Amino acid sequence: MAQISAPLEARNLAEIANQLSALADGLLTVNGPDGTTTLGGENRSIDLDAQPGRFVNIARRTYEDRRRRGPILGNGALLGEPAWDILLDLYIAQATQQEVSVSSACIGSAAPATTGLRWLGVLQEAGLVTRINDDEDHRRVLVKLSVQGVARMDQYFEEVAGVDNLPQN
Repeated sequence: MAQISAPLEARNLAEIANQLSALADGLLTVNGPDGTTTLGGENRSIDLDAQPGRFVNIARRTYEDRRRRGPILGNGALLGEPAWDILLDLYIAQATQQEVSVSSACIGSAAPATTGLRWLGVLQEAGLVTRINDDEDHRRVLVKLSVQGVARMDQYFEEVAGVDNLPQN
């Protein structure tokens, strides 16, 4: 079986980051004139505080299903998507009002810590996650989904769940 070299992985990571950023730019306009978040440039707006984490059960099931694949197929590394795992983990944590440290987010990525850190940086640059200093433990940095990150995750789960009736403004 062929191994992926580190330089190839870095090039792929940069390309994926560029694609993710371009996709993000086309999907969401945050803080419209009335303070709403508009999806897809359409005249639809959602109130991000209306139902925080409304898709947490789908997210939790998705994350758990991803953890089941590795043992069954014998090599979880074959199926890795650290960025997606981080987004799922953070979505679940925010919906259940749990704080997530950077190190915990890396563990949630189901990848080596360096890979998790790299993907956290990519997600932060894409505007999907934010880092916050922990007021109680100044040695610790917390990470959470940004407003954009929550909106995009909700949009994804709306499509997966077949929800097509977003509130109209």
